[in-house]
Amino acid sequence: MALAEQGSTHAGAPAAHSPRSSRPLVAMDTVSKVFSNGTVALSGMSMTVRPGEFISLLGPSGCGKSTALRIIAGLGGISEGAIDWPSFRINARGLPDGDIGFVFQEPTLMPWQTVFGNVYLPLRLKGMSKKAAAGRIDAALESVGLKDFHKAYPRELSGGMKMRVSIARALVTEPKLLLMDEPFAALDEITRQKLNDDVLDLWKTTGITVIFVTHSVYESAYLANRIVVMKARPGRVHADFPLHTSLERDAEYRVSEEYRQACAEVSGMLSEAMGGEEH
Repeated sequence: MALAEQGSTHAGAPAAHSPRSSRPLVAMDTVSKVFSNGTVALSGMSMTVRPGEFISLLGPSGCGKSTALRIIAGLGGISEGAIDWPSFRINARGLPDGDIGFVFQEPTLMPWQTVFGNVYLPLRLKGMSKKAAAGRIDAALESVGLKDFHKAYPRELSGGMKMRVSIARALVTEPKLLLMDEPFAALDEITRQKLNDDVLDLWKTTGITVIFVTHSVYESAYLANRIVVMKARPGRVHADFPLHTSLERDAEYRVSEEYRQACAEVSGMLSEAMGGEEH
C-alpha cells in the first residue's frame, strides 16, 4: 500500500522480523480524522503493519501520533479512508476483538489493587478466574522482572516499576500487537534506557509486533527496525523506511558510530517533516 505524502523513502528490505510476504496485521488506507471542534488530526494517512515489526512512530507534538495509535487499537473512529485488521478477530462493530495490548503514557494503575491484581484486570474482564489466570500473570510479571513484587501496591513502586506493571498488564492477554504511546517520556534517562532494553528483549523473545510512539530521535533509532516519521498540521506520513544495524543494540551500540549515523539519518527526516509545517 502506498504511503500518503511520502516525502522521503529509503530503499532496502525490512529486517528479518518483517517479511513483506506476511499477511498484514493492520492496514490504514488514506485515513483522516477530524474532531468535533474542527481540528484535523490526521489527513490521508496510510500505513501497513506486518507481523514481527518494531515500528517507531516519530514526530513533533501535535502531529497525530497518539490519535493514529488509538485508531489502530479500535479506540477511535475515522472521518475518511479505511482501516482493516486482516489478522485479527473482528467483533460485530467491525473492530478488533482483543489481540491488541495498549501501554499508555501513564501507568494508570488501580492504587487499591496489588501488582498481581492490576495485571489480572484484563483477564478478569474477559471472565477468567484468578486461579486460571495465575500462570499467565506470573509469566507476564516475570517477563518484565517483577515476579517477586506481585504482592506490592503501586504506592510502593518506583515510576519505572509502575510502567513495568503496565507493560505486564498489556502482555498478559498474549496480544499479537503491542501499542506503546510514549510510555517512558516521564522517566529519568537511566530508567528509560533500561526499559528500552527490556522492551527490545521482549520483542526479540516473543516475536510480538510493536508500534512505539515517541518524539525522541534517540529512542526511535535505538529501538525500531522501521521508522515512520509524521508531519504535523495535519498529521500524515512524511517518511517510512527500515533501519538496519549490524550490531547488537546494547550499551556498546549506544556509543557506536553506527548508532550516531542512524540518529543523524532519523534526525534529518524529522527536520524535513517539521520544516514543512504551517504556522
